[in-house]
Amino acid sequence: MILWRPDDSVAVRGFPGAASFGFTRLLRERKGRGFVCGLAGIFRLDPTADAGRDAASMIDALSHRGPDGSGIWSVPGFSVGHRRLAILDTSPAAGQPMLWRRDPSGRSGAIAAERARDLPSGSTVAHALVYNGELYNDAEIRHDLARLGVEFRTRSDTETVLAALATWGTGAIDRFRGMYALAFWDSASSTLLLARDPLGIKPLFTATAGSADRAEFLFASETTALLRHRGMTAAPDPVVVSSYLTTIRTTLGARTLYEGVRLVDPGHVLTIRRGGGTFDIRVSTSASTVSAGSSRDGPASGRSVRDGVEDSVRRHLRSDVPLCCLLSGGLDSSIIASVGRSHSPEGLNTYCCGADEASGGSDDFAMARLMAERLGSRHVEVRVTRSLFRERWEGMVERLGVPLSTPNEVAINEVARHLAADGYRVALSGEGADELFGGYEAVMQACAGHLSGSDDGSWRRTGGAFHLGLASWVPVEAKDTVLVPGMIEAGEHDEALRARYDAVFERACDGLPDDQGLHAHLRFQRAVNLHGLLLRLDQATMLESVEGRTPFADIAVAGLADALPSIRLYTPAVNGEPTTMNAKICLRESFASDLPEAIVRRPKASFPLPFQEWVQDMAGVVQQTPAGREWFTPASVAAVTRHASRAWSFAWPMINLAIWSRRFA
Repeated sequence: MILWRPDDSVAVRGFPGAASFGFTRLLRERKGRGFVCGLAGIFRLDPTADAGRDAASMIDALSHRGPDGSGIWSVPGFSVGHRRLAILDTSPAAGQPMLWRRDPSGRSGAIAAERARDLPSGSTVAHALVYNGELYNDAEIRHDLARLGVEFRTRSDTETVLAALATWGTGAIDRFRGMYALAFWDSASSTLLLARDPLGIKPLFTATAGSADRAEFLFASETTALLRHRGMTAAPDPVVVSSYLTTIRTTLGARTLYEGVRLVDPGHVLTIRRGGGTFDIRVSTSASTVSAGSSRDGPASGRSVRDGVEDSVRRHLRSDVPLCCLLSGGLDSSIIASVGRSHSPEGLNTYCCGADEASGGSDDFAMARLMAERLGSRHVEVRVTRSLFRERWEGMVERLGVPLSTPNEVAINEVARHLAADGYRVALSGEGADELFGGYEAVMQACAGHLSGSDDGSWRRTGGAFHLGLASWVPVEAKDTVLVPGMIEAGEHDEALRARYDAVFERACDGLPDDQGLHAHLRFQRAVNLHGLLLRLDQATMLESVEGRTPFADIAVAGLADALPSIRLYTPAVNGEPTTMNAKICLRESFASDLPEAIVRRPKASFPLPFQEWVQDMAGVVQQTPAGREWFTPASVAAVTRHASRAWSFAWPMINLAIWSRRFA
């Protein structure tokens, strides 16, 4: 076994049966801030090839996600690595990769890879796991496994996930309630299992490199880690580049902005084996569902919603390290903070980030202050200035290796930077409530209009196109004013984008009668909009080694929301504009007594930063980059350069792509 130390000195230690356990690389970090987990690995078609060194390069690209510890475990043909944020059980015994060993005596159990040398001769490694996330029904699953004779040695949920997969196989995934991306190796069959949680809270990317008998299947928490592999070439995917201009989403289904790099879809399970001179990759979906079926027709229950949200927040509070709440002063974050405070006898720290009203920002600070006073929380305000916005924006694109999606990623990153400096490793956030419970008043009113104009049931066929038009930054119809003809051809005239939206809305309609069209629109928002917000939260917080948790974006809470009748979610405005009280009706009523009335009635504020004005400061970048010279039309470059603030819906995605395109210069 090789032990890597911070000063890069190397010590070699042997142990009985070393060949059975593989190569383990362990990096001891100096003490610092908290860290967010990251994973990466390589599965080679050649079962005799060494993959350890290449995997080490990939995992090093994820240093900002951790670790409190780091390790790589390898056997011929396969290598997997992990960078750790120690949230539950911070002891070395809970480190990753984690192995499931079988002793000559017949006993089995989990052990951190770094302790494999302590196993008796003759022991074998049956499975290995790297895991990024948190399991919120850890206690229930441990109870079931203990009844089957499983003995636990740590309090880490990583051990629970490993034991469950070792005991129940892929069926264990259907039992998990939480956020996760995981890679599970079965030694006997040389099979790799990749899985991602049903709502897509934690990311997992894949790619293939090499050819013929030298082919390699790669996986990692970020695209930047995949691109560290010497067999990968960073090339843009024009289809997703064009899609990004319209949607400001860095993925299109499983496709990413990098050609050949794929995102594992939420709730999907990939099983990868060697076979027939190539990889046999099979895709399935977990049985977890957020649909409640016929219960939607039953009576609405505000009590069940309140109980469900409180239960989720309580589960999300589980941590062995300091935890805080993000508090914008809106309904969603105020509910999370209120419930969190009731379960935090020692008090709660809350953080708000935004721009002052004098700078054109929202009233987030005033409302968050009002809620913090109600809670008695230790409250911190973090301000984003115009100059800081520019600096962070450009820096984040360069560090993440992808454009930003929404402008308030900068605010999320800045508040994560501050709370990390204060010693917090975990932050609860309010993502998910709007997509599950019918928020965004104007959007919901437009959805109601789409349904009322389709009495013949045609809303099922036109829903995808409706949402594409509703959320467009650069409309598909205007694409020829932005992209040169060659890019339009390479982007296949946005046919994949249209097809994707149609397919997602068609799936959202599954099992719904004609009078439940509003649920189809919400399911679409959950599949597309929420997934994008969760990716945004992960990448903005993980840059500062902070784990973002989302109690609303929980599979059990989502099931409760999907079971409510439409009238308990949103009521369309008959005359005039919709108001706050038309939206998230059940959620608002369930927690009204806990919140100041001003927050209960506060309208949704989607972009707390005045980015429409601030984009002008970065407009000149477009002219100086490959995108400006090769992708965009001269007329669009000139218009954005001169009038970015007026043409902000074009300027934001174009400037982001321009910064990102430097990678291909």
